[in-house]
Parts: sequence; structure tokens; C-alpha cells
Amino acid sequence: MPGPQFGALGATFTVVRALQSVCLITIIGMTSNFIDQMVKLDQNPPPVLIGTLSVTVITALYIVISYVLYWDSMLPFLISTALDSAILIAVIVVAVTVGKPLSYLDCAALSNDGGSTSSFLASVGENMSKVNYWVWAGASKTTCFELKSIWGLSIALCILFAFSSVVSACLWKKLKVVGPAKDIEN
Repeated sequence: MPGPQFGALGATFTVVRALQSVCLITIIGMTSNFIDQMVKLDQNPPPVLIGTLSVTVITALYIVISYVLYWDSMLPFLISTALDSAILIAVIVVAVTVGKPLSYLDCAALSNDGGSTSSFLASVGENMSKVNYWVWAGASKTTCFELKSIWGLSIALCILFAFSSVVSACLWKKLKVVGPAKDIEN
């Protein structure tokens, strides 16, 4: 079954959507794992991680739906441009709120043979009344690098959604000027 015939712009749209999907699935997995560790220790997950998970899940659903519509040549590119731009704003907010405190952490300076993340989180929960997620990132190198990865992938999503907004606008302009492709069977 052949896909839509939009040339290099169409191929670029497909590659960008694939990269966005990989980033989103990775962020969802790491964020949900971190939240799961907190919940198992009877700690309330920080709102920034809940927000990150919410934004990425909704965005992943949008990516799947928009690509199915694209594949069937039913995607309204002007609406796609607007939605990609709106998601870009949401991902910028995620990247800034997640990254602001994490930018000061030096994961490499943490001990390789330190305690487990769960024992650290339990200790933090017992000793502090209100804990920020960036404090919990210091539990181990792995946890620190996981949170920094979430931040890095959020930055990558900012670039990808900016790019997909431009590509969608170009595809809309192309369809507006040239018109939709004629089907041989009709």
C-alpha cells in the first residue's frame, strides 16, 4: 500500500514524526518508572513529573492520530501546523520546568556504589516534609541520568516540533498552490 506522495517534504514529515514518537515513548517510560518508584514508597509524585507525563501521553496520541490522517491524505496541514505549534509551547514549558533545577546537578560526581534509589527516596521522605523531584535525582547516578535524559529529550522535542510546524506549513502551502494529487482511479 503506497503512502502519500508529497516528495521530500512528505519524507521529512515522516522522519520527524518517527523521531518524535521515539522521544515521547522514551520520556513516558522513564517518567512513569520514576513516578512508580515514588508511589511505591508512599510519596506524592511532584506535579512537574505528572505534568510531563500528561503532556507526553497526550502528544503521543496526537502523533499517532495525525500520522494516520497523513497516511490517508486526510490531514489538514494548517490545523496540524497550529497543533504542532501549540505542542511546541507545551514542550518548551516542560523542558524549562524540568531542566531548571536539573541543570545544576553533576551526575558524574555522584557515587557509583551509593545506595539504591528506593532507600534514598525512603530516607528523603522520612527526613523532609516537602521534597522537590530534583533532590530525588541525587539518589544515584542512574536516577540522575534518567532525569537529565528526560530533560534532554524534552529539548529535542522542542526542536522536532518547531521543525514539524514548518514542514506542515510548507505542505499546506504546497497543497494550496498545487492542489491535491489526482487519483488515477477516479
